[in-house]
Amino acid sequence: MDHSTFRDFSKAMADYIAEYLENIRDRRVLPSVQPGYLRPLIPNAAPETAEQWTDVMKDIERVIMPGVTHWHSPRFHAYYPTANSYPAIVADMLSDAIACIGFTWIASPACTELEDVMLDWLGKLLGLPKEFLACSGGKGGGVIQGSASEATLVALLGAKSKIMTEEKEKRSYADDYEIVKKLVAYTSGELALTILMEGYSLSNKPILPFNGPDFWGGVQFRMVPVDDKHRMQGAALKAAIKKDREAGLIPFYVVATLGTTSSCAFDNLAEIGPVCQEEKVWLHVDAAYAGSAFICPEYRYLMEGVEYADSFNFNPHKWLLVTFDCSAMWLKDPSWIVNAFNVDPLYLKHDLQGSVPDYRHWQIPLGRRFRSLKIWFVLRLYGAENLRAHIRKHISLAHEFEQMVLADSRFELAADVIMALVCFRLKGSNEDNELLLKMINGNGRIHLVPSKIGTTYFLRMAVCSRYTESQDIQESWKEVQAMADRLQAEKAKGN
Repeated sequence: MDHSTFRDFSKAMADYIAEYLENIRDRRVLPSVQPGYLRPLIPNAAPETAEQWTDVMKDIERVIMPGVTHWHSPRFHAYYPTANSYPAIVADMLSDAIACIGFTWIASPACTELEDVMLDWLGKLLGLPKEFLACSGGKGGGVIQGSASEATLVALLGAKSKIMTEEKEKRSYADDYEIVKKLVAYTSGELALTILMEGYSLSNKPILPFNGPDFWGGVQFRMVPVDDKHRMQGAALKAAIKKDREAGLIPFYVVATLGTTSSCAFDNLAEIGPVCQEEKVWLHVDAAYAGSAFICPEYRYLMEGVEYADSFNFNPHKWLLVTFDCSAMWLKDPSWIVNAFNVDPLYLKHDLQGSVPDYRHWQIPLGRRFRSLKIWFVLRLYGAENLRAHIRKHISLAHEFEQMVLADSRFELAADVIMALVCFRLKGSNEDNELLLKMINGNGRIHLVPSKIGTTYFLRMAVCSRYTESQDIQESWKEVQAMADRLQAEKAKGN
């Protein structure tokens, strides 16, 4: 393929992307295809000779788009946002063109150094303690991971490396297994539920419902009871740690969640932090979704106590207009992570090793993309004030939906509305709410997903798209009401 042909292709694709996003409101949010729809639409083997670009472009609409769930539709309200913006898209294009694998500084110095600076930029925007920032002159620094689950596991393995070293210095063990089998980590009920649902198990033992400890990352994980607002409190954590110490176990790691998956609840970090400090256990803060809101000063009260954390993570790729994948993680002392992940064959060594970060030691994979370009482009081309406006608008739209729920006596809220998520349900049985959700998604005009805390099943309405306006929220609520009307009419007819 020559350069002129490539220019034509790239311009055509850029035009297609712009048209797709600008007209996404006109597409059905949820596809109506059935499993296996795609295979009959394409040949059963790769072509021997090159095909025409125009034919490939035609097949995007014929083959791909019928099976796409349009996450950036203004009426997509499932899960949480996955960020999208033109600055991030073009930054990804540049990253793909440079195509470096930045596992060491020398492999592409700009890849490492821009990431180092961008994590400082982000950390300052969030108001993180200076101990997390590389520019502070201390040990701290940031790194881009692929996801919050990766960051949580990386922190766990760093904490594990730290406690193993400390325990070996304090007493004599026959082998490492004698220590590992006594290690206990802690999390709130909602994060535990997320781990269960997503299956992030690195052990051979399948994850089962928690009846006590379970295993993740090769260590026991204890579910700490939460309060009536689904939040972990300091007293409950302290009681769990005390019980395990009395049983001869070794508490070493706590995950506090700011903005849980199911209901966007906030663990009480101001209480949890001092407990972790007193008990000398590693505190990791997972703010995957809600962390973006901390660029707005009025929401920073929700991370009171963050100064006690050893590591902190949030996902710019959820709510800060940076495309997936880009999960920002900070550590006060990365040396424990480096110890856990040190990969140092001769062919990866370089003369400046030790004077600059080699991010292969800060993560699970060896290879890594030039992801900091996305942060750089988005922060420069939007500016902090426009990013704050984006967050505030989404939260305002969620409160608008909340008021419509409260105005309909058939419905109730299932959790407080703090960020851009509304958890709601029909008053009555779980079965009615399950049927309601099935009817909503079956109609395809909007897309919601459910959750369940304890025995209560509810629907989640997340404001996800940067294109969502008040009119879209009102239309989404009318769709919910219409399906509720249909459900009640069918039930009345059945009776």
